[in-house]
Amino acid sequence: MPAAVELIRVTKDYPEAGGAGRRVLNELSLTVAAGDSLAIVGASGCGKSTLLNLIGMLDVPTSGEVRLFGESLTGRTADQLSAMRAREAGFVFQHHHLLPHLTALENVLVPTLALPAQDPVRLSAPGRAAALLASVGLAGHEGKKPAQLSGGERQRVAVVRALINQPRLLLADEPTGALDEANGEALGRLLAGLPAAHGTTVIVVTHNPALAAVLQHRLELGRKD
Repeated sequence: MPAAVELIRVTKDYPEAGGAGRRVLNELSLTVAAGDSLAIVGASGCGKSTLLNLIGMLDVPTSGEVRLFGESLTGRTADQLSAMRAREAGFVFQHHHLLPHLTALENVLVPTLALPAQDPVRLSAPGRAAALLASVGLAGHEGKKPAQLSGGERQRVAVVRALINQPRLLLADEPTGALDEANGEALGRLLAGLPAAHGTTVIVVTHNPALAAVLQHRLELGRKD
């Protein structure tokens, strides 16, 4: 079985005024096995979110190669990356980014709109959404709008939204950053359980040592275990 994620000597530079670019990642190599969970940690500005964006096909490296499930991303068009992202990756951020005028169930279903109308994953999504919401303790909350939910409940809706297209990869950027300790711990347990529950590979950027501790592996740029 191919690895979920492979980075091969990936470098990322950002141009700056005056012509001198800023190097954020320098020939980074990384392998994440399918079904594993990984915490990416490090000081602010060290490139954690940049790395997540490269894995999530939101950005491209200056040099080197990124592979997802054995497929190279090199040379793919923006449309091809967008289609692959819609199918393979789900995203959770520090702020839930739920649409305030939609219910929890409607918010969960938003990513399915990127799939073809007759796609089986899209057609089966309403029933799957209700089941996923129930699995994270939100049965009976399907019709509530974000303002009627607690912060922890909104983040759980965001996780379900990230899972609705049955992605093989879930990427989270500081998902507990806006939560109190109790809700952060609950969300951490939910994320850590996704590989066993759904077979999902989970990669999380975090400053939260408690969240990093419940995931299987930990990566600091330049060091991993």
